[in-house]
Parts: sequence; structure tokens; C-alpha cells
Amino acid sequence: MSHDAATVKPPIPIRRLALLLGGLAMFGPFSIDTIFPAFPAMGAELSADKLQMQQTISVYLVAYALMSIVHGPLSDAIGRRKVILGGLAVFTLASAACALADDLTSLLIFRAIQGLSAGVGLIVGRAVIRDLLHGDDAQRLMSQVMMIFGIAPAIAPVIGGWILGWSHWPAIFWFLVAFSVALWIAVALLLPETHPPQARLPLKPKRLLRDYFAICLNPRFQRLAAVGALNFGALFLYIASAPAFVLDLLKLGERDFAWFFVPTIGGMVAGSFVSGRAAGKVSGDRLVDLGFACCALAIAVNLGYNLWTDVPQVPWAVVPMCIGAFGIALVFPIVTLSILDMYPHQRGSASSLQAFTGLVLNAVLAGVISPMLSDSALHLAVAASCLTAVAWLFWRWEAWVSRNPVSRVPEDAVVVEPQDSL
Repeated sequence: MSHDAATVKPPIPIRRLALLLGGLAMFGPFSIDTIFPAFPAMGAELSADKLQMQQTISVYLVAYALMSIVHGPLSDAIGRRKVILGGLAVFTLASAACALADDLTSLLIFRAIQGLSAGVGLIVGRAVIRDLLHGDDAQRLMSQVMMIFGIAPAIAPVIGGWILGWSHWPAIFWFLVAFSVALWIAVALLLPETHPPQARLPLKPKRLLRDYFAICLNPRFQRLAAVGALNFGALFLYIASAPAFVLDLLKLGERDFAWFFVPTIGGMVAGSFVSGRAAGKVSGDRLVDLGFACCALAIAVNLGYNLWTDVPQVPWAVVPMCIGAFGIALVFPIVTLSILDMYPHQRGSASSLQAFTGLVLNAVLAGVISPMLSDSALHLAVAASCLTAVAWLFWRWEAWVSRNPVSRVPEDAVVVEPQDSL
């Protein structure tokens, strides 16, 4: 156990900490999903077609991914609080600039700046959790944060639709400005520093690159990161395709995104609740197996329904996403905590690399795969099924290695921390 694994008492009540960290995790998804209902209006005003509007997601995710490898190590070096407050400030300014953009090029530039700053809440927040808690307590808090985080994609497009009902699309970005300002004030007043100076690592590029290479080359990290990224990617493919899925395939209106997001995120919130309640009662491996069983059921229902009908309709078209999201919420906290526990002195770096892995995949899904497949519900179902299946194969690989310690010997040569064990 690391020196701080169980000795730091949470400085604020756990429920308040969960709300704050959940809110920090929310503003990233808010940046993506709130503008979905405004795509037609934005495209018409900025003279952009659907593919060009899709790039407002892609540039955001690419920038998010590139900067994600910096947030964690920076927080390891100067502290969690400073990085979060700085990121929120940049995000606020970028959101205001997006609201004032009058052409697509300007909007894409400021969306990229949003992406550069949006990762602080989710990435550094994970490190905060593990700074304060360990074991079952960490799983409970991680699950609570995921429950709150899961609400964001459900309510964000609904809020975007409401805003469009009484104002123009720039008002959505002004809403993001107000939300990030509120978070900045909350962090400044409520969140103390959880990474004390004596535990910090110097921010030396050479050491950072060495550590990153060591983490990246660790086969166990690769397996666990692949599990988390690919499994969530099956759901994110639908999130990235939401404008086409809701407006074109389901033939719903700009204010009807709730038909997709509410059941989907309801499944994720329910899964996070079950994960938190199961902490200390059901083993992590067992929860992951149960999560993948739910994902397998979602695959069967999704493929079966889309093979049966040529015209997908609610509510049946979104039932598989609800089931799959429930399973993902059981898998993700266990995988994330396993990665963080591998590197107790470099949690920020480990969290950054895990986020980077997922974000690179999400950027490819949003910018390449989604535009290619979002014209067909069956094509989306097949692609999502493949992502889930590959994630499960990586999990079975990890389970096999954990039962055969001899096969783990080569990994010892590339780990940063000696605590890389199950």
C-alpha cells in the first residue's frame, strides 16, 4: 500500500466531494452534447454541411486527447487544485469565444481550445479520488461520480433544445460559460489540495517521457486501457452519431434528443449505483464479468432488432443502449481503479494515459467511423458490437494472465512502480 493510500481523511463530506467531482467531470460531455440540437441552425448560419459540423466534435476530441497527456503529470508536479482552476478558466474564455464566432474556422479553433482545457475535471478528478481513498471506498466514490457524470449526456442535449426554444445557438455557449464559472467558484471555495508538496514529482520532460513509455509499454496497462476504451467506445459511437441517429434515422425533432439520451444515461446511472452498492460485497472481477454479460445482451437485442426492421423507432431502438450503458458502468470503475492502483506515485500520469487512449479512439469514432456508418442503424449496431466484443477479449486476456503468474514476468521489465500486481 502506498504511503497515502489510507491515511488521508477526506477534507469535505464524501457526498459533497462526489457532487463536486461529478460536476467537474460533466463539463466535458456538456461541451459535446449541448450543441447537438443546434447542428442544423449552426450549419445553416455558418454555411457548413453535416460532415463539416461533425468536425466540431472531432477537433474538440483531438485537442482533448492531446492535452490529456499533460493534465495528469502537471497535477502530479504542481498539485491538483491549480490545474483544475487553470483549466476551468481557459475553458470559460474559449466558450465565450465560441459564442462570438461568426464563421466555421473560428468556431473550430475555439472548440479546439475548449478541448485543450476540458479534460482537467475528469482526468485530475480521478487522481483526487485515489489521493483520498482506496479499495472499496474509492470504488464507491468513483461510482457516485460516474452517476453524476452520467447525467450530463442525458440532460445536455435537452438543455440545448430548451435554449434553442427561446434564443439563438450562441446562447448554448454562454450557458457553458456560466456553468464553468460556477464550477470555478465551487472548486476555489470547497476543494482543498489533495496532493501535498512532499508527494509531488518534478515536471522534467525527460523523466515524463520515460515514465510514459514505461506505462505505455506495460502489457497490463495496455489490456486494461483497451478494455475501458473499447467498451465505452461502443456507446460513444452512438453519442457521436446522435444528430444523425435521432434526427435522420429515428425521424425525431430537435427537441427530442431525450428519447435517446435519457434511457441511455439512465442505464449508466443505474449501473454506477449498483457498482457503488456492490463495493465490498462483490469482487471487482465478478462485477466486470456481469457488466460484459449485460453488454452481450445489448448486442443481441441491438442486432436482432435492426435485422428485423428497416425503420428503427423509439423506444425499441434505444433499449439496447440502455442495457449496454448499464454494463459499461459496472466495468469502467473497476478498470480505472486497477490502472490507478498500478502507479500510486504517478496517478496523474496513469489517469492521463488512460484518458488519452479512450479519447484517441473516440476521436476516430466521431471523425471517421460515425460519418461513414451513421446513415444506417444496422451499420452502427454491427460496429458497436465489434467494439464490445474486442473489449471482452482483452478482459479475458487479462483474466487469463492473472491466473498464470508466470506469464506476468516480462511485464516487470517495463513497469514504473514495483506495485504492479493484482
